[in-house]
Amino acid sequence: MAFPSDLEIARGASLKPLAEVAASMGIGEHLLEPYGEQVAKVKLEAVAELADRPKAKYVVVSAITPTPLGEGKTTTTVGLGQAMRHIGKQATVAVRQPSMGPTFGIKGGAAGGGYSQVVPMEILNLHLTGDFHAVTAAHNLLSAVIDNHLNQGNELGLSLDDITWRRVLDVNDRALRNIVIGLGGKEDGVTRQTGFDITAASEVMAIFALATSLADLRARLGRVVVGYTKAGEPVTAEQLKAAGSMAVLMRDALKPNLLQTLENTPVLVHAGPFGNIAHGNSSILADLIGIHAGDFLITEAGFGADMGAERFFNIKCRNSGLTPDAAVVVATVRALKAHSGKHRIVAGRPLPEALLAENPDEVHVGGANLRKQIENIKLHGVTPVVAINAFPTDHPSEWEAIAEIAASMGARSAVCQHFSKGGAGATELAEAVAEAADEPSRFEMLYPDDMALRDKIAAVATRVYGADGVSYSPQAARQIDRYEAAGFGNLPVCIAKTHLSISSDASLKGAPTGWTLPVREVRASVGAGFIYPICGDMRTMPGLGSNPAAFSIDLDADGGVEWRMPRASRSVARLRITRIS
Repeated sequence: MAFPSDLEIARGASLKPLAEVAASMGIGEHLLEPYGEQVAKVKLEAVAELADRPKAKYVVVSAITPTPLGEGKTTTTVGLGQAMRHIGKQATVAVRQPSMGPTFGIKGGAAGGGYSQVVPMEILNLHLTGDFHAVTAAHNLLSAVIDNHLNQGNELGLSLDDITWRRVLDVNDRALRNIVIGLGGKEDGVTRQTGFDITAASEVMAIFALATSLADLRARLGRVVVGYTKAGEPVTAEQLKAAGSMAVLMRDALKPNLLQTLENTPVLVHAGPFGNIAHGNSSILADLIGIHAGDFLITEAGFGADMGAERFFNIKCRNSGLTPDAAVVVATVRALKAHSGKHRIVAGRPLPEALLAENPDEVHVGGANLRKQIENIKLHGVTPVVAINAFPTDHPSEWEAIAEIAASMGARSAVCQHFSKGGAGATELAEAVAEAADEPSRFEMLYPDDMALRDKIAAVATRVYGADGVSYSPQAARQIDRYEAAGFGNLPVCIAKTHLSISSDASLKGAPTGWTLPVREVRASVGAGFIYPICGDMRTMPGLGSNPAAFSIDLDADGGVEWRMPRASRSVARLRITRIS
């Protein structure tokens, strides 16, 4: 009998009323704002109301460097949250909201998978409560104000060649990366070159994720730098008188969204900064609520430990003041074999037959990547646990190889089958995480605020990525000098690079050495509170592939969502979520 599709599993979910889910977190119904029957926003008053309660153990879920297919990090996060109940613990899960660009592009959604999903799946992946639209609207309002300011005489003296604020949309659309606006007559605006980023790469999205209150959000929006004068002076959203209106558009979005897993574990879904472009973590406000809502708060950081976890430690925790108690590193046999350099995995194509053959020695060769990612967790004084995410094509000897690698690094490990068995399949992982979280925390950040920007970039490049050093284009060097002269040198760094390698070259597998990190450009996200070096050929607006997931999504005759899964049978799954009181 074929294993059911994710949507077929989600269709059979028995959801509890959200008031019951919230009550399990200690959140009263008076703090909920329902969005239909299956989603609610949690009022920000919950932060203060829960603040006196005991703190949960704080666990971040990261991974080895993933293949293009992903290694099941969200699925593991959800499965671990569900598994905590099986060992007598109350957990809350906190994850990002999926961007509709990748949802309609290559990913087809990001709600977990199998029997470890956040539901309702189609609501989570498509619009949810409109938070992304609010980010898009606030960002583009500032864009409109900038161009109107230019058209009205440019009182602040913005240099047309030095405007850094672009526009955003929540789509994958490569044709918008570089555009010319203001074509036409004088009334059609000032002609200049600009472009679009995806909404998940917007600084407003990063601000949204890092804000600790509505007042903090408003202040951060005011600090946004949109460009510079010919004299090199920064011009802010506050000076353009746009920050107040932007904050109004973001007011409701700032309230975290409450959903649940297939096993009714509470899930806070909030914000969606990209993991290889922005800092790749869900909101601080969701964590400030979830940290007082049970025994464990389990959150996820984008991509490998060199990316999302590094930014979790050095950007998110720096802003939130919360201290992690343990970290999970998700590893799969197929990814570690790929990191041996002997196989090529391509999204949308069958796995190479040689990769599926039993070969624990190949796992050990690719295990260099796992060892480096464990090291990256330990570098911050956090106890790692390796989650061996099991696939049906794996062999037990290969799981043993991963366990041996983990043990050689002094890390616990557990084989997990949460995809096929839900929380019951991750109880061994839950026990290991609980043990790790009970150990004394020695958390420390990689660098202090007052370190020079080049030294901060070098610290991440050499200690986390394993590079020999950093090279800067002339443009990047000038930009760093400008930011330090403007007083932005105390900010942390958020390095945008490929997620498919620890290095900046996606073709380099394992744990590459003997290379130099090439910084092409450096942007300043002053409102969000970080400096943003861009390495190699990183794009801030993705494109669609030849067969995007959008081709497989439609409405059925009853108005439900139809999602054709990429399976040999080409079966159609229709999502029907029912709530059982």
